[in-house]
Amino acid sequence: MKNLFLFLVLGLFACSIFAQDVPQVQIKDINGKTVNTKSIIDNGGKPVLVSFWATWCKPCVKELTAFNEEYADWAEETGVKIIAISVDNSRSSGSVAPFVNSRGWEFDVYLDPNGDFKRAMNVGNVPHTFLLDGKGKIVWQHTSYLEGDETNTFEMVKKVAKGQPIK
Repeated sequence: MKNLFLFLVLGLFACSIFAQDVPQVQIKDINGKTVNTKSIIDNGGKPVLVSFWATWCKPCVKELTAFNEEYADWAEETGVKIIAISVDNSRSSGSVAPFVNSRGWEFDVYLDPNGDFKRAMNVGNVPHTFLLDGKGKIVWQHTSYLEGDETNTFEMVKKVAKGQPIK
C-alpha cells in the first residue's frame, strides 16, 4: 500500500511538471526588439519546440543544425514551429545574429541575455528543449544532445500534432 501511495504521488508530481504554461518573460529578438514569451509561442494550435542554447555549446549547435535540416519537412507534416532561445550573456549576445545567419537557420531566434526566461523555465544546462502542445502547454522536454536525438524529438512532435498523449 505504501508503494502504491508513493507511485501515485510521484505520478501526480510528474504530471504537474508537464502540461504547464510557459512563463511570461520579456526577451529580445536578434534585432534587439523586446517581445513577451507568450506572444512568440502562439502557433495557431500547432506544436512548438523551444530550444535553449548558447553559441559556445557544441551539442546545442549540433542539435539546432539537425533541427534546421529537417525543419521544412517537419513543419509541412505537423505544422511545428521551432524557436531557439540563446542564453549567451549580454557581453556575447551581439555575436548571436551573425552566428545564426552564417548557419542559415530558418527558425526564429531570441536572446535571453539576463537568463530571466531560462530561470523561469528551470533550465539548468543547455541544450534543453521543450515541446509545447497547441495550447502552449509544456508536454515534453529533453536535455543534452546526441546525434540522432532529433528523430525521437520529431516522434514526440508528431504525437502532439495528432493530439496523442506523451508517456
